Amino acid sequence: MFSLREYCAPDFTQEKFVSAPNATFECVLADGVAPMNYHAMSIYPEYIKIKGQWRLAEESRMDCVCVLTDEDEIKVVEFRLLKKGDNVLVGRTEDASEGIFLYADGFKEETHTEDQFSFRRNRSRETAYSQDYQELYDLLNYEKDHGKIVWVMGPAFAFDYDARNAMSSLIEHGYVHAVLAGNALATHDLEAAYLGTALGQDVYTHISQPNGHYNHLDTINRVRHYGSVKAFIENENIDNGVIYNCEKYGIPYILGGSIRDDGPLPCVYADVYKAQDAMRNELRSATTVICLATMLHTIATGNMTPSYRVTKEGKVRQVYFYCVDVSEFTVNKLSDRGSLSSRGIVTNVQDFAVLLEKALVK
Repeated sequence: MFSLREYCAPDFTQEKFVSAPNATFECVLADGVAPMNYHAMSIYPEYIKIKGQWRLAEESRMDCVCVLTDEDEIKVVEFRLLKKGDNVLVGRTEDASEGIFLYADGFKEETHTEDQFSFRRNRSRETAYSQDYQELYDLLNYEKDHGKIVWVMGPAFAFDYDARNAMSSLIEHGYVHAVLAGNALATHDLEAAYLGTALGQDVYTHISQPNGHYNHLDTINRVRHYGSVKAFIENENIDNGVIYNCEKYGIPYILGGSIRDDGPLPCVYADVYKAQDAMRNELRSATTVICLATMLHTIATGNMTPSYRVTKEGKVRQVYFYCVDVSEFTVNKLSDRGSLSSRGIVTNVQDFAVLLEKALVK
């Protein structure tokens, strides 16, 4: 039976915390410009001493700054959202000496004695992932009813018949609570439902169809004709696929645009900062994030996702972060964020989805 690791908060009765000064805040003099010596937040829990009390920044995000409101509320915001008059946390130490304490050891992980020299420290195509899969099965069965599972998806799923069906089934059975993707995933998934192809290739046989290079453009054009994905699905009697099931089961999907997009679909965010805001709004409540075969969206999501979440009951819990990709570079880049929350699996994501669905949907 899966159970969350208990969070062990710092002991603020220790002398270094008791004698530490209150944190210092300085006023923003121009919109979007932080004071010199601003404190940049991380993925880890950070405590700030305000009026003699150590308080946790509950919605932290990497590379953002901490603002103290007039009501003494702690907010973590992007530099671009700073307003003249905001009070921003300053200080570059994280050991409590400036009223700021970064805490990376709250979730006690099992430690294993290792020799100074050993093989297979990094994750690669040769790594055995059986235990990782079992842990993920247990986690997703728990999170289905107790958390929020956000999937970050590249277009690879749209090109394979079994992978599309597997992801559709995971959505249907409650293992998907939000999807972050780009124009390509939605376009080719809808193309597969509409014309049976992805980029003009049959999604089952992978045989290119006559004039198939028009198919994704025809799909986008038809969606734009109806004005929305929902209207396209209804009018063209679409009955399968990832996007169809998101619409059917009310699962939000955020499509961040790219400079190379065709069309794009009407629901794609063309403004990158609006896309960033929309992604962050979904990630604010995420407790498990699974990134699949999309390097840029994965790295962006990694920067937006802290290693912890404060629940409605006021408890601090771990956020689980998985990066699944056939590229070792992508997987290990995300693992560099810290072992506390990031787990990498090097594999074909289409096979990964099928294995997951077979284990979870019985």
